[in-house]
Amino acid sequence: MNLETLKPEFHNAFPRLASGKYVHFLMLRHSQSFPVFQTDGVLNTARTQAGLKTPDSISRLVMFKRKQITPERLAGRELLRSLNLTSADSTDKEKFCEYNGEGSCKKCPDCIIYGFAIGDSGSERSKVYSDSAFSLSSYEQSHRSFTFNAPFEGGTMSEKGVMRSAINELDHVLPEVTFPTVETLRDPTFEGFLYVLGNLLRTRRYGAQESRTGTMTNHIIGIVLCDGEIFSNLHLTQALYDALKPDINAPIADIITKATEVTNSLLNQEPVRKKQVITGSQLTNLLTEVSAIYQDETLLQQTISSLYQQTKTYAETYGAVAKKAKK
Repeated sequence: MNLETLKPEFHNAFPRLASGKYVHFLMLRHSQSFPVFQTDGVLNTARTQAGLKTPDSISRLVMFKRKQITPERLAGRELLRSLNLTSADSTDKEKFCEYNGEGSCKKCPDCIIYGFAIGDSGSERSKVYSDSAFSLSSYEQSHRSFTFNAPFEGGTMSEKGVMRSAINELDHVLPEVTFPTVETLRDPTFEGFLYVLGNLLRTRRYGAQESRTGTMTNHIIGIVLCDGEIFSNLHLTQALYDALKPDINAPIADIITKATEVTNSLLNQEPVRKKQVITGSQLTNLLTEVSAIYQDETLLQQTISSLYQQTKTYAETYGAVAKKAKK
């Protein structure tokens, strides 16, 4: 399997209506430091059944969908600016694009693929489907609370006889906690597929305080092309929990191997027509090709520039730009 043989599976242009072409990225989001996924000062958790065949209830950490998609969008937007396809300069009327604001260009790959909704200025439904991800291990095994200090410039907690006390206590996700995830791209072009996959591979930090912590790795374990949606993140997590029990905290290499087996089994139960199921060595070869594109300045510029023209054409034909032109 290589990119050239996969290319005919995609649209040549973004369609106006859904046409039953879904790309599912199956992955394990694996913490590499101490991410913080919280709302109102506490980590997000949910109580769920441990496994599909394990009826005991456990509390799990939750990575809400916006905690996943936002960093990936920002990574993509950074790429678009670095290739001079969009700009953060509001005086550049042709290329300026504001994230989630009235200044959104409504035509770049980020706006068209990930969507936007800006009051009376129009909206575009996201072509990237996501949902909350749940930790494989329980909340009790997956978090720890840390106290943070704010030292004086001299590096100590006291200066001129004044002693500073601890200023904050925060709950963190521990390293090597796994969040099984399915992220779906609907009706993409080949270049749109490469853009979203590149964002998944290149995004390294998730959650609050990501400039100091939050490093994660997205281990892609499979790519599925079919004509409909498949199992949920929670269903995948519970099935994988059953398969790994009792060694839920196995090394990531073992979890990847078992997760590949589990996803293949779950896919066979889904009422969808599967065009391609890419795993194992085929997946490794494909990801190597994708990485090569992102390492090559010329190839990358050609690929993303082509994508920009596709999204611009879509916006001018069907999107908010077209509606604005008709007024």
